[in-house]
Amino acid sequence: MASAAPEPGVVVVTGAGTGVGRAIATTLLERGHAVVLAGRRRGPLEDVAGGRPAATPVVTDVADEESVTRLFETAVERHGRVDVLVNNAGTFGPTARVDELDLDAWADTWQTNVTGSVLCARAAVRTMLAQDPAGGRIVNNGSLSAHVPRPHSLAYTVTKHAITGLTASLQLDLRDVGIAVTQLDIGNASTAMTAGVSTAALQPDGSRRAEATIDADHVAGLVSHVVELPTDVAVPTLTVMARQMPYAGRG
Repeated sequence: MASAAPEPGVVVVTGAGTGVGRAIATTLLERGHAVVLAGRRRGPLEDVAGGRPAATPVVTDVADEESVTRLFETAVERHGRVDVLVNNAGTFGPTARVDELDLDAWADTWQTNVTGSVLCARAAVRTMLAQDPAGGRIVNNGSLSAHVPRPHSLAYTVTKHAITGLTASLQLDLRDVGIAVTQLDIGNASTAMTAGVSTAALQPDGSRRAEATIDADHVAGLVSHVVELPTDVAVPTLTVMARQMPYAGRG
């Protein structure tokens, strides 16, 4: 007999104030989930929450251990448990070839994209294993850059390859303790971070041209479907992208 889909749950979404995180958080709230909105700025988080009782904004720096601990403590205090972490917070970082790379900018990108994801995963797993019933789900936001890079995207690309390693390790280590893990690789979702893609995206030959994009709401719909699966169903990887973006083959 097929497992019943879970009831609306408690979802922590990092980077929830803008872009893909905002779209995911909004969709989950509309579908009846309780959503803990994590981000650096209170204003955008409050805007997403819109006064809804099911939304809990928490100003969070994902690269800071104490801040992440407070995030998950707040989630448990407010809702009693955490069913899902959407590990979404991230930054593109410096646009530079390796010989031009500023090490401070590199370190900042690594701290946010990798250390931040690890800290949130650690806190989520500790919470999920301590609750009754135990278990849950983690969705890590990767990128098509985890497969092929854009020009001059070394910092971002390396960190997204690291997310692939994080996801693979979590899938192995957590599969027998009731926690399912997914990597979500997105290509050309229309957000502020990718604003230039639709008009003048840098190509490997040095030219610039417009590329197709998709609405971030389509990404949010796929994430909500994964969130609502029972945890005995694993979705190891999920790729969503604009059909006409230069990704397959030679572009």
